[in-house]
Amino acid sequence: MDTYSGGLRRRLDLAAGLVGHPSVIFLDEPTPGLDPQSRLTTWQAIAGLAASGVTVFLTTQDLAEADRLAGQIAVLNGGVVVAEGTAAELKRRVAAQRLDLTCPTAGAFGQVSQILAGRVMHLDPAALTVGVATDGSAAQVRALLDEADPGRDLIASFAVRGATLDDVFFTLTGGAPCLTR
Repeated sequence: MDTYSGGLRRRLDLAAGLVGHPSVIFLDEPTPGLDPQSRLTTWQAIAGLAASGVTVFLTTQDLAEADRLAGQIAVLNGGVVVAEGTAAELKRRVAAQRLDLTCPTAGAFGQVSQILAGRVMHLDPAALTVGVATDGSAAQVRALLDEADPGRDLIASFAVRGATLDDVFFTLTGGAPCLTR
């Protein structure tokens, strides 16, 4: 099925579900495989439904989608709810910020990953980046940099960013840190 017909099909499914003006709708993975424009249109339709008072239950593995659309989120692990709250509450629960450490070489990446092993929230081998939780304060960032790179040759650069729902999921479920490109 091409992207256009996939997007059209999903819009038709959504429209069919709205016949009779329901007060509650259930959407299971509404946007995988959609092109960016169709995904945005679907997100706008879902947000409009919620704003109009319709209760929308959304199941998705796309945590960026949940972050954008959901007022309340339940994180499931093995069919059991392990946490619930708003996206902001869940991120604060895990870590409001993430310190991303970019290494100059694969060897340095391996060393930093081992040094911080118990606290890694995010790994990106392609970009040689290791992410760990932080409160974002200068004191904590300095301490993490000193711990991860005592010889000052393992980290090429760093950035402090907001935690993501992927970070929340992997921290709460004990799963492997996110491997992304």
